[in-house]
Amino acid sequence: MSSNPVAETVVSLMPKAMVELTELVAFRSVADFDQFPRSESEGAARWVADALAAEGFQDVALLDTPDGTQSVYGYLPGPAGAKTVLLYAHYDVQPPLDEAAWTTPPFELTERDGRWYGRGSADCKGGVIMHLLALRALKANGGVPVHVKVIVEGSEEQGTGGLERYAEEHPGLLEADTIVIGDAGNFRVGLPTATSTLRGMTLVRVSVDTLAGNLHSGQFGGAAPDALAALIRVLDSLRAEDGSTTVEGLTADAAWEGLQYEEEQFRQDAKVLDGVELIGSGTVADRIWSRPAVTVIGIDCPPVVGATPSVQASARALISLRVPPGVDAAAATKLLQAHLEAHTPWGARVSTEQIGEGQPFRADTTSPAYQAMAAAMAVAYPGQEMQYAGQGGSIPLCNTLAALYPRAEILLIGLSEPEAQIHAVNESVSPEELERLSVAEALFLRTYAAS
Repeated sequence: MSSNPVAETVVSLMPKAMVELTELVAFRSVADFDQFPRSESEGAARWVADALAAEGFQDVALLDTPDGTQSVYGYLPGPAGAKTVLLYAHYDVQPPLDEAAWTTPPFELTERDGRWYGRGSADCKGGVIMHLLALRALKANGGVPVHVKVIVEGSEEQGTGGLERYAEEHPGLLEADTIVIGDAGNFRVGLPTATSTLRGMTLVRVSVDTLAGNLHSGQFGGAAPDALAALIRVLDSLRAEDGSTTVEGLTADAAWEGLQYEEEQFRQDAKVLDGVELIGSGTVADRIWSRPAVTVIGIDCPPVVGATPSVQASARALISLRVPPGVDAAAATKLLQAHLEAHTPWGARVSTEQIGEGQPFRADTTSPAYQAMAAAMAVAYPGQEMQYAGQGGSIPLCNTLAALYPRAEILLIGLSEPEAQIHAVNESVSPEELERLSVAEALFLRTYAAS
């Protein structure tokens, strides 16, 4: 890689990159203003805006989005007639959790054992720096060959949808031929990976009622219908004996064709206890990237401490259903609700309410942008071929952008590989990954411009 002028430039810029990431990590930019001052997020937004302006971006703006946070926008014009590429990252971060559990302070970037530690170092302030490095490397080697739009979100971790709604209200703003979402990550350090699918999600609350009020379990138990027992039956119907998700009418046999996830590696990554089996059937990749997954994420029922010997009159649960690519989330929601109602026993009264939804996403990996990224990754990671992985979670903005710009190609890359421990204590970024992915992004922009 070192014989490539773009790569040599990125290497020379890495000390500056560390200084800049140190400055950006120092902002406690958690977009929960009950926990952290709004001024911290506003400071991070201004830092990003100043960095874009210093690189010659035009129309740099702090966008006040409907959820009360700010996203940062800038436009860097390229040659006449060039394609337009949108680069995305976010400057907001997850809360640090227990600051005392961090080996070094969460908002002080610290180099240790070949990695840089700090909240947001990988997710996703490092993504901001990655975009800057790529553009600087191109400017030093003949110029940026495309029009570049940059959008840096301020509330991605909160999921409050401010940027999605802003984009819908200003549909021309983020329009591009290709969109690079810098908020994913390689499957392993050193293994170049594009995330080509995302599962969608629906959240449904189910309530079961059987009695006018709780009853004494000795006096009435055995004949009086117990709402909590009914709810347990309902929830159990959502899984087969092996733990596979079984929502009637929802296909659950899709196969994942790309990179595979070895079971032992998954057990280690998921910290599964010794002797406990994995659930479901098919490969691990099938299960977490291509098939639906139901999770009961909350139950309202009496806590063990203070419980009385009563037959319960009412109980409710919150159910998350991850929706695989190729399935409409609204249709999956209807199937889930119908299943819950059909499997409620004893004529108990049941009601369901949807409280959240996001569509799944699948990229066209045969498109010119993916071919250009594969070629760029092969140079940035000598001897490696770009792999395609799925992601079990959702990035709602992807679906918003895909709906607004159906002809745009969307690629997901980034710094959040497993060792980064994003969202946990001691989050870190690999500077080698930052260097290589910055080279890959620069070479991608050059290759894509010529395609």
